[in-house]
Amino acid sequence: MSIVVIGTTFVDIKGFPEDSYIPTGRNVGSVEFIHGGVARNLVEDIANVELRPTFVSIVDDTPMGQAVLTKLKNHKVNCDYVLTVPDGMGMWLAVFNDHGDVAGSISKRPNALPLADLLDEKGDEIFAQADSVVLQVDLHKEIVKRVFALAEKHRTKLFALVSNMSIAAERRDFLQRFDCFICNQQEAGILFLDDYSQAEPEEMARILADRVEKAKIPSMVVTMGSKGAVYADCQGRRGVCPARNVMVKDTTGAGDAFCAGVAIGLTYGQGLEQAVWIGTFLAASVITSAENVCPRFLPEEVGLAL
Repeated sequence: MSIVVIGTTFVDIKGFPEDSYIPTGRNVGSVEFIHGGVARNLVEDIANVELRPTFVSIVDDTPMGQAVLTKLKNHKVNCDYVLTVPDGMGMWLAVFNDHGDVAGSISKRPNALPLADLLDEKGDEIFAQADSVVLQVDLHKEIVKRVFALAEKHRTKLFALVSNMSIAAERRDFLQRFDCFICNQQEAGILFLDDYSQAEPEEMARILADRVEKAKIPSMVVTMGSKGAVYADCQGRRGVCPARNVMVKDTTGAGDAFCAGVAIGLTYGQGLEQAVWIGTFLAASVITSAENVCPRFLPEEVGLAL
């Protein structure tokens, strides 16, 4: 079985204070350059569960771009469909406070449109080998439309992840064509034009069940940080998965690992409840370190019998 991930690649520049973070002060600390981007993180997370995903993306024609490719290949990611072009990667600059939360950030988005031409040329080849595809839904519309056409032709499961929810919210009709859409609590509020910041998990699960039925979204999962995650589908099934109690260092990449876990579970025959459990497990492993991705696990450790 194979999972294909389609999306952008970023380089993350992270600043960590040595002491209490002062927003207007000169904070002494450390600065790290880390390979990032929601799709790039997610495909490495999948590979770190000893699976062999395929990545469809773009990197720079620079040493940093080559370093990204080398690392992914070392983790057994198929990079045959990763384009190398000038200025092909995005960049995310973030400063963290002493609690491990993002205090401020600036993001530079890359131009992903060359992926549309790649899908025209090699889309059938890519989708013929895929049991599921995870798509960054805020990519250019032409890319998303090509993915929909190929998924329908090859009867491939589609899962949606999001980098920019404002863009994704403008494409509500697109979400009806995904088998599962995964986002966080704040992003769900943007999508459904409401404020869920004070909602508790049981209440959020009830709200989500009502929303996905009315919006005709096949299934949806919403992460709620330390409160865990909730899920619901159009058949009326819903539930809550509590978070794991771990020491938090850096929350970056937790949502990507969660999405990877859900995609892994649903691709390899698990129900939505078990898939969300896998996502919660992988997310917990990410936030305990400064890395953007989970450590290596065997499939059996996340409940898969391959």
